[in-house]
Amino acid sequence: MSFPAPGLPARIRIHEVGPRDGLQNESATVPTEIKAEFIHRLADAGLTTVEATSFVHPTWVPQLADAEDLFPRLSDLAGIALPVLVPNERGLDRALALGARSIAVFGSATETFASRNLNRTVAESLAMFEPVVARAKAEGVRVRGYLSMCFGDPWEGPVPLSQVVHVAKSLFDQGCDELSLGDTIGVATPGHVTALLAALDEGGVPTTAIGVHFHDTYGQALANTLAALQHGVTTVDASAGGLGGCPYAKSATGNLATEDLVWMLQGLGVETGVDLGRLTATSSWMAGHLGRPSPSRTVRALTGVGTERTASDREPEAGHPASTPAGPDDKES
Repeated sequence: MSFPAPGLPARIRIHEVGPRDGLQNESATVPTEIKAEFIHRLADAGLTTVEATSFVHPTWVPQLADAEDLFPRLSDLAGIALPVLVPNERGLDRALALGARSIAVFGSATETFASRNLNRTVAESLAMFEPVVARAKAEGVRVRGYLSMCFGDPWEGPVPLSQVVHVAKSLFDQGCDELSLGDTIGVATPGHVTALLAALDEGGVPTTAIGVHFHDTYGQALANTLAALQHGVTTVDASAGGLGGCPYAKSATGNLATEDLVWMLQGLGVETGVDLGRLTATSSWMAGHLGRPSPSRTVRALTGVGTERTASDREPEAGHPASTPAGPDDKES
């Protein structure tokens, strides 16, 4: 049932990251034909933006080494935005050669993560992105700027708002059409989200140019998303089935599951254009290929996979009383 809440956008765009951010974190490499079918199924479910792959050197992300083979298999997806991640000008060359019309660069709000992920300082990484963004814009290609560690860093701790604003403004001024604020290790809370969005507004980065990317490490991803929507954000990153994390930050757990997001938004009366049944079936199908149940609570609830009752949950057999629940004096709880 839908019960619209005041102060929310009528419609939002889901930026689906499962095929790229999700699959790059898998220990096993998914076959190219399965990746292609995954993306087609996501498009069939109504997702209009599906991040397809990454043109990073295979040494760093071997799970996505098949980008040149995969991307041409998606040429029939008319009307679907298929952003690809590019780390530098060489990555941009590869993407443009295949006809990519939407790219993303990946930066950091903190020095330690910039060093570990990009082998550069924050300033050096921004300098590396500048010609990439300029060339892409000259080619009429849409550019997204990912900004990781916006709320907390496992090495540096809490990240000052001013530090995030500085890097975000630099990417925005370079010409990025959109910035995705990453809660890479999932430590954000709703008040923190609101405070950062307000600081970005004051710093010259409009909410209309912002997307949010939450991880569910502490179970806060949906609450944080709602806070962002109440502030006016209309682009939300999510990953089908809750796939993903971050290979360079081991404390990062899975992304916000697209199904969990759609379930909440349907209840709030916010349009997404996504068919939840088809999306759930797609994530269940991919979970089968990965050999484990989907971590998405909504997928589990709608499919029953991963929610099977244990022997202790079953009804007692005839003639055998149910066990008595543990009381306050019992040792185990």
